[in-house]
Amino acid sequence: MNDAFTEFEHAGWERVANKYDSTWSSSTRQFIPRLLDAAKVSGKMSILDVGCGPGYVSAAAAERGAIPIGLDFSEEMIAIAKKKFPRIEFRQGDAQNLPFPDASFDRVVANFALLHLANPARACAEAARVLKSGGRFGFTTWAKISENPFVKLVDDAIRAHANLDVDLPPGPPHYLFESEEEFRNALARAGFDRASMTFQVHRIEWNVPTARFVFDAELNAGVRTAGLLARQTPEVLRKVQTAIEKAVQPYAKGDEFAIPKAAYVVAASKM
Repeated sequence: MNDAFTEFEHAGWERVANKYDSTWSSSTRQFIPRLLDAAKVSGKMSILDVGCGPGYVSAAAAERGAIPIGLDFSEEMIAIAKKKFPRIEFRQGDAQNLPFPDASFDRVVANFALLHLANPARACAEAARVLKSGGRFGFTTWAKISENPFVKLVDDAIRAHANLDVDLPPGPPHYLFESEEEFRNALARAGFDRASMTFQVHRIEWNVPTARFVFDAELNAGVRTAGLLARQTPEVLRKVQTAIEKAVQPYAKGDEFAIPKAAYVVAASKM
C-alpha cells in the first residue's frame, strides 16, 4: 500500500468505518439484489466480495446459498463485518493484489468498491485472474452527474463555493467511465468476454431524516469529498452546507427527504 491515493483512502476508511452503517449503507444496500442478479449468484457458488465493508453483500450471497468470502483493505471494516456476520469469513486484503490463487472463485462481486482504488483496471484484472473459466464478475459504480441527482446537488454546491485546488492525492475519475462502451472495453482488456457484459442503470431513493444530513455525511462519514471539505475555511463550509440543504428541499417527502441516486450495475463473464 505505497501509493498516496491508496494510503489516503485506507486511512480515511479506518477513521470513518464505524459511521458507514448510520449514513451510507441505507443507500448502497439497495443495489445489492441487482448486483447479485447481474453476477448470477446462486446456491453453492464460491463468491469473493471485494471491498466488502460491513459485509452486507456477503450476507446477501449467503442467503442465496452461496459461500462467500469478504475482503476489504480496512481492518476496522473487517472487524465490523465479523461482528455483524460471525458465520461468514472476512479477511483484510488488497483488491489490486488479491491474496488468492488463480481460478479460485465462481463469482467475484464489488459493490461501490472500484472508485476507492488507485487502479480500478488492475482490480478488474485481478477479479478475472481469481475467477474460474466462465465465472462472472459483477460490480456497481455511481452513475455520472447528468444521471445522478444526488451527486449533482453535492457537486454543484462544492463547485460553486469551495476551493478545489487543495492538496489531495489524485485518484481515479469519480464516475469511472462515461458510457457503456467504455465499460465494455475496460472489461475486455481485463480478460472478460465483451459480448457477455450486461449493463443497467439502477435508480433508488435515499431517505434521509433532515436536509442537513447529506452535508454531515459528506463531511464526517466519507473520505474523498470529506478530504476536500476538511481543507476549506469555516465560512466556505457554511456556504456549501447552505447550498446543499437548499438543493435537498425539493425532495421533501413527509417528515423525510427522498433523494434520487443512480448507479451502473455491470457484469461480465471470464473468457
